Amino acid sequence: MPRAILNLQDAADLRAVQGQWRFAPGFIPGQPNEGLVSQAEGSPARLPDYDDAGWEVCPDLTRWHSRGFTFAWYRIHVTLPETVHGQSMQGARLLFETCIDDYGEIWINGVCDRERGAIQGFNVPQRVLMTTEPQPGQRYTIALLAANGPLGQPGGAVFVRYAFLAFEWRTPGY
Repeated sequence: MPRAILNLQDAADLRAVQGQWRFAPGFIPGQPNEGLVSQAEGSPARLPDYDDAGWEVCPDLTRWHSRGFTFAWYRIHVTLPETVHGQSMQGARLLFETCIDDYGEIWINGVCDRERGAIQGFNVPQRVLMTTEPQPGQRYTIALLAANGPLGQPGGAVFVRYAFLAFEWRTPGY
């Protein structure tokens, strides 16, 4: 299957999608105790209209954040370009691919694919279908919830190993 990748850690590819990563620690950023309370209804940071303008700009997703037990959010707004490496998107499908250290959830426009976008295991690569018909100018909000682990005795820190937009054409000669 022919494939093209936009690396969301590469400056040129970020410019192509008009994207900039932002980072904030906590399950609910800015709240005491990382926003961890009994019976939480969820974090508003997953929603596409959440205001992340005050968050830290995150030019390097691989930089370690917050050693010990923690949650953190990474967010980006992307706008699909006219072409991907000179190719039309016609006939392609669009996927988001990542590996979050240690555990992660993927929220696309406020929705988590509970089969692929929810925690899959310790440092497991994740791949979520965004659309079967990508169109130039389409805008997406990608929100990643990272958790340090193992939860019972976390080590290291949270970070994102990679983040890609993957375009796959279903027919040869795309």
